[in-house]
Amino acid sequence: MRKRVNIRMSGLGGQGVVTSAHVLATACSKEGKYAISNPFFGAEKRMAPAESYVRVGPERIYDRGELVYPDVILVFHPQVITMMKSYTSPFYAGIKRGGLLIINTDSPLLCDEDIAFLESLEVPVFEFPATTLALDVAGTELSSNMAMLGGLIGVTRLVQMESMEMALQDRFGKKYVASGGTATLDEAIKKKFAKKEQLLAKNMETITRGFDLGVAWAQKLKTEVLA
Repeated sequence: MRKRVNIRMSGLGGQGVVTSAHVLATACSKEGKYAISNPFFGAEKRMAPAESYVRVGPERIYDRGELVYPDVILVFHPQVITMMKSYTSPFYAGIKRGGLLIINTDSPLLCDEDIAFLESLEVPVFEFPATTLALDVAGTELSSNMAMLGGLIGVTRLVQMESMEMALQDRFGKKYVASGGTATLDEAIKKKFAKKEQLLAKNMETITRGFDLGVAWAQKLKTEVLA
């Protein structure tokens, strides 16, 4: 890759924002890229604001902590926008010119002022119903984060799908031991499926469906995102 990509994920507790950041960073590492992820949240409870950051690049990355100037912002829940449930206000604060905004929503959420500001920075907005997709494919809204990852990869081609599959194997297999609220969420996800193989297959299918939507949207855009 030619440059570093900084990604900020904003959502609510229980949506797997931290998990998705870890899976994405792991997938990037599988391809020889340098990647780190770190969470940022207060009380570990459902529907409380939660953020997570992923930094990916061709060279070692030493900075951590809050990501102030992202290239990409993923909004996992409409309330991040409509109720300002976010540690970053407004939710798109700091986004770089020519960046990318991806929102999980069934209907348009941005006001005219938001749209005008993002257009002035040449930031395209990809809105798609990640939760609806997750319910249709995996049968649970807990896979919304996988749909969001699929959409991100479809638009940016940041990693290959094979790398995502290997990262999922690491995350929900025996190699990774989560703690705190993240461990509770991991167990909740596993209980939704009778077997680990079913969990991996449904999550991967959800990623693939999100990927296809991302590819189709990028093709309509007719320009390279994050060029």
